[in-house]
Amino acid sequence: MPEGDTIFRTATRLRPVLVGGSIQAARAREPSFPADSLVGCTFSAVEARGKHLLMHLDDARTIHSHLGMHGSWHLYRPGERWQKDPRRAALELEIPIAVCVCFSPTVLQLLSADQLLRVRQLAQLGPDLLAEQVDDAEVLRRFRIHDRVPIGEAVMNQTIVAGIGNVYKSEVLFLARTNPWTTVGRLSDAQILNIVQTARQWLAKNLTGDPRRTRSALDGRRLWVYGRSGRPCLVCGRRIELRRQGDSGRTTYWCAQCQRDGGPAEAGPDREAPRITSC
Repeated sequence: MPEGDTIFRTATRLRPVLVGGSIQAARAREPSFPADSLVGCTFSAVEARGKHLLMHLDDARTIHSHLGMHGSWHLYRPGERWQKDPRRAALELEIPIAVCVCFSPTVLQLLSADQLLRVRQLAQLGPDLLAEQVDDAEVLRRFRIHDRVPIGEAVMNQTIVAGIGNVYKSEVLFLARTNPWTTVGRLSDAQILNIVQTARQWLAKNLTGDPRRTRSALDGRRLWVYGRSGRPCLVCGRRIELRRQGDSGRTTYWCAQCQRDGGPAEAGPDREAPRITSC
């Protein structure tokens, strides 16, 4: 599931291959996408902004994509067999050394410099949690606008902070011992910043390309609560719960015992929470 770490890794993987490469051929699934106009253009930069990927061209245009839940960018050697059904390819770009293919994006558009500045989703993005520096005061300002919103919805709001998706929502709130239905207004500044810092640390730890994890234990269980509905909590043994949350009905996993009070984190990114012996 693409989240901030996935898009950052995608940009890191594409950048050394694409930047400086001239597009020799381009094919798009949608006739409205002007693929032919890309031929002859050179990639000047590849940038991740939260969950958005921006591929900048030397003519000041940008290929903007948002991968949603199922999208991905692939790189292949010329002539190499694709790993996904070609019918799912929204855009295929050929450069001398590689073929770059975008499969099943939620958003795919070619934008001029002026159009890029007017993309509302990009203009309104909150601080990127994978940026080298994040302004705590700005983070708190954006959260406090949403004091009446449950924290499980607020952390997914990309206009507050950018990069947290469904997996990190559940995992980070568990690590911070915060109930997903606690409203932002009931949390102290320190608690909010702890949630954000925990997310930043684990997003950064998952940039290696290995399967995403929020646990350091090498027992085969990479996550604390996500995808573990009905199974025992790895800390207290109570069954992990699952409920839809927010207008979009995104799934939230949590332990009603460990996340009862929204207290400070007991299991940070560099240490494991105590596990009961029956788990």
